Amino acid sequence: MKMKCLLCLCLLPAVLCAVIHCCPEDICREVNNIKLQDGTENLLTYSCDKQGSNYADFAFRFYKQAASKEADQNIFFSPMSISTAFVLEGLGFDNLTDTRIRDVHESFHRVLSVLNCADVNITLNIGNALFTATGYQPQESFLQNSKQFYDADFYSSNCHKPGEAIMQINKYVEEKTKGKIPELAGHLDPSTILVLVNYIYFKAAWEKSFDPSHTYEDDFFVTPNASVRVNMMQRDGSAKWYHDQDLSCEVLELPYQGTARALLILPDDGKMKQVEDALSKETVCKWDSQLVTRRLNLQLPKFSISGSYDIKTLFEEMGITEVFSGNADLSGISSNRNLQVSQAIHKALLEVDEAGTEAAGATAVIVTKVFHPTVVIKFNRPFLVFISNNQTMLFMGKIVDPTKE
Repeated sequence: MKMKCLLCLCLLPAVLCAVIHCCPEDICREVNNIKLQDGTENLLTYSCDKQGSNYADFAFRFYKQAASKEADQNIFFSPMSISTAFVLEGLGFDNLTDTRIRDVHESFHRVLSVLNCADVNITLNIGNALFTATGYQPQESFLQNSKQFYDADFYSSNCHKPGEAIMQINKYVEEKTKGKIPELAGHLDPSTILVLVNYIYFKAAWEKSFDPSHTYEDDFFVTPNASVRVNMMQRDGSAKWYHDQDLSCEVLELPYQGTARALLILPDDGKMKQVEDALSKETVCKWDSQLVTRRLNLQLPKFSISGSYDIKTLFEEMGITEVFSGNADLSGISSNRNLQVSQAIHKALLEVDEAGTEAAGATAVIVTKVFHPTVVIKFNRPFLVFISNNQTMLFMGKIVDPTKE
């Protein structure tokens, strides 16, 4: 792996997202047709009529790794936010030329600009910040790329007083995520010289909302023999639905106002692991192609869950280790050769109610010196949820217990 020439991409946070508040209509129309100079597909969307998607592959790999560690726990994260922290190392882009690296930067910039151009019905903000230790100056090329392609904010931080630096970083993330993630960083070593932060905030109203007067209290079966009481929303109407007989699960598409959607997957009793093992771009594309509009009586719990992950540990278990070692060449950040990624942390939160969905995620990379008749579908047992916009997966999760935040 050419770590030296790839280093900016390896470490820029969460899909190295840009915050472009105003973008030309021609760019916004191109979200499903963005090509790199060599004709390959853009890196963040999955297209069911095209082969391959490094980003989608990464998202499902990470989900499966998290699920293997927390089989009986809620899971929620933003692959969008995590992947940019280690985009090249984590997504498998290797042996790239300098020209190809610039293509990658430009592809990310254009796709993420489109996402930040979400229509008036959706609030979707994605952005980055670099907190550098007082007196420390990264390479000028690194700073220029961070600003040009990812519109990163820059802050000087007194890392010699970790408490002050942590407070500064957490306040920034809390503001950018509308108070949903008040504490991202919990520990900084005094030798920290750079903290790269990515945030993502999403809020959207259901295309067809639930009437709060129809919400009632009911059982949610965490396991076949154990239940918790939840507030169960319900509504009658048409929706896109599919019963996957091969995988023994129900698939439901719930669109938001605008271009985003939630895809809910309800496995039959005892089939969660079978569904999880089959998760892939191809499986989601199969579900998309089979969805039909049906009359549904939908019953879905209100819930608020969160997830917190040590990305370094999970990545190492996925075999992504070099960037954490002393062998990683981070000289693209600094001419100083003794830099090492010491921490990588991610937190995300999901709230679902009668009106819609609110979700947020943040990632920090810390560098130191070393559709017939009415169908009743009742989500009263563990289920999966994927939130996407323009075929870009923003959030993924599993709701095992809706009462556990």
